[in-house]
Amino acid sequence: MNNWNKSNAKWMILYAVLYAAGTAIVCVTGAIHPVLFVCYQITAGILLSGIIIRAFARVKAPGVAVCLALGMLILLVVIKDAAAWHVIPVIGIAIAAEIVRAVSKYSWKGDVISTAIMSFSSFGYYGQIWFNRDFTYEAAIEEMRAGYGDTLMAVSPAWALPVVVTIGIIASVIISNLTAKMSGLEK
Repeated sequence: MNNWNKSNAKWMILYAVLYAAGTAIVCVTGAIHPVLFVCYQITAGILLSGIIIRAFARVKAPGVAVCLALGMLILLVVIKDAAAWHVIPVIGIAIAAEIVRAVSKYSWKGDVISTAIMSFSSFGYYGQIWFNRDFTYEAAIEEMRAGYGDTLMAVSPAWALPVVVTIGIIASVIISNLTAKMSGLEK
């Protein structure tokens, strides 16, 4: 079992930076088109899962999800976006991932489930589409080009949330297994 040591701690800093940068890239895709904003979870499953599963494979001990979440929280502070609706989901997903990993005794299955959980790093952003529609619409009108807000509301019916989440989780599991296969990670 890989435990914490100086080398793994240094790697975890790199993974935390990559996790935060990857999440930022996921969020930037939403500026391209509202459909990509609605599909953040799918994009996150694709872009973040390889980073997360490698971090989990490196250290089979508590604290990895917390390190990744700290990287994300630092980014939110730096970009002055550390609002409760962004910070609380990041903390919640880190706690959930740590619990799953511990209960599964740091097994491959637990790491894959935790990877899918950690891929929800941008939920505070896109969850607003369904849970705070008025705010999202007003912010889209204020911050984005003309018509973006109306298109966003049109492409985000209530049924889209479970579909996007399901596809995102499936993408995360597939990317985790592909990463393991291509990198020779132990399962």
